[in-house]
Amino acid sequence: MQQIRFPLNGDFIELYKLLKITQIAESGGVAKLMVEEGMVKLNGEPESRKRAKVKPGDVVETQNYQIMVEP
Repeated sequence: MQQIRFPLNGDFIELYKLLKITQIAESGGVAKLMVEEGMVKLNGEPESRKRAKVKPGDVVETQNYQIMVEP
């Protein structure tokens, strides 16, 4: 699994935006589909909310990627 460290400027980022910014998803629309289809986990639990607030310390997993959100 490829690990990505994502430094977050601010309190949170919406889940689908994180997938787009890290280039795991080609676009926001693709990112939303990934979440809707159950391909994304937030802190080890399946996440179905496209706009879930991802905060520093959270870990997002999808496909073969693990994103660690850092302050």
